[in-house]
Amino acid sequence: MAAPHDSTGPAGASDASLPLGKDVAYPSSYQPDLLFPIPRQIQRDSLGVGTQRLPFVGADNWTAFELSWLNLRGKPQVALAHLTFPCETTNIVESKSLKLYLNSLNQARFADAAAVRDCLRKDLSEAAWRGSGQTSSIGVRVIEAEDFDAEPVQELSGLDLDRLDIECEHYTPRPDLLRSDHSRAHVSETLTSRLLKSNCPVTGQPDWASVQISYSGPPIDQASLLQYIVSFRNHTGFHENCVEQMFIDIWQRCAPLQLSIQARYTRRGGLDINPFRSSNPQTLPANIRTARQ
Repeated sequence: MAAPHDSTGPAGASDASLPLGKDVAYPSSYQPDLLFPIPRQIQRDSLGVGTQRLPFVGADNWTAFELSWLNLRGKPQVALAHLTFPCETTNIVESKSLKLYLNSLNQARFADAAAVRDCLRKDLSEAAWRGSGQTSSIGVRVIEAEDFDAEPVQELSGLDLDRLDIECEHYTPRPDLLRSDHSRAHVSETLTSRLLKSNCPVTGQPDWASVQISYSGPPIDQASLLQYIVSFRNHTGFHENCVEQMFIDIWQRCAPLQLSIQARYTRRGGLDINPFRSSNPQTLPANIRTARQ
């Protein structure tokens, strides 16, 4: 099964070089060179987002459910990993390549989970910033088996837009549907929906997500917002790009004073990707998985 990240091909590389959607031999030894970085700017160009100053802050929170290695006596260990890629990184990492990289650890020996964490941080940080001349660490947290019970499952908080009985007829992004009422007093509210769906631009497989939109400012028309979310149903794009497009569209069309959006995508290939974008610096939302993840 393909991993959840999709790619139309990075600059300077052909689609033939991408591992996504292809039958590949799984590695039998540690291979950090399997990681395949893709410049974020490829997708941001289509949104009119420049390279100098991003209109948002945030990060992409990944969960790796298939993490295993050998201890120094050769006994297999299993764990989960939470990976945090700041949205300022030069690249995203193509997810099939990340899956292959993680599987290359299966027969590698490490002294303990901390050594695995350090290895992940070093390799993923290099891939995320490759070609930029910058260096910074990716966030990595390894959760060992004895702590699995502490990993919560809960739904996104907020007022459920899916309660609305609306008519839907648009299935490609329609920012013109969005509207807010500038004649009314400003509000602060959090709205959620489980109806976000987009498609992989390479394999065509569906990507399912729940989305949470928090804002303050003139009240956004909830029915039109839900219709807008549904309009992504036949859209092809990266998870990160979908959230960034939603942020730009709502920011421009509804003119909130503050805005933050997170989407939690159903895992594929043992990985989930959960982008978060905000107009103002704040603590990242907890990496709590929903029931569909």
